[in-house]
Amino acid sequence: MRQNKISAELKPLVITACVVLSVLAAAAQTSAPRVMALTPAEMKWQTQGALAAGGVEQLNLVGDPNQPGPYTLRLKFPKGAKIAPHSHPDSREVTILSGLFATGYGEKFDEAKLKILPAGSFYTEPANVPHYIEIKEDAVLQVSGTGPSGRRPVNPER
Repeated sequence: MRQNKISAELKPLVITACVVLSVLAAAAQTSAPRVMALTPAEMKWQTQGALAAGGVEQLNLVGDPNQPGPYTLRLKFPKGAKIAPHSHPDSREVTILSGLFATGYGEKFDEAKLKILPAGSFYTEPANVPHYIEIKEDAVLQVSGTGPSGRRPVNPER
């Protein structure tokens, strides 16, 4: 009799635990990464918004840099593009896929401090660390980070 009483007392707790676990399992399934395999021809490049340098294109591969969570995107820069010192609120990891890219760190654009990075190079953009870029040859970069992201000019009045 005592065992039946304990079982009857635990039954609501067991049911509640099962419901909670079911909800958590369903949530995990909806946030699971989706399968993706894209050829270059299937990738849809878009012109960036108002903060972008002229001619820069962006392709979001995974996630959305404007939303919370991980993202990976590609940026396509034309030769001669320059972006003044700026920072991002998130840390980013960048791989140069093609072209010749130059970056420097600091609050003032200093050509002498630019490091030339050919295709295959890697660099980081730590959160809130000012940096600047100059494109020596048409370049494509792959950028990964955790949003929300954005671009903050160091001297917006200039």
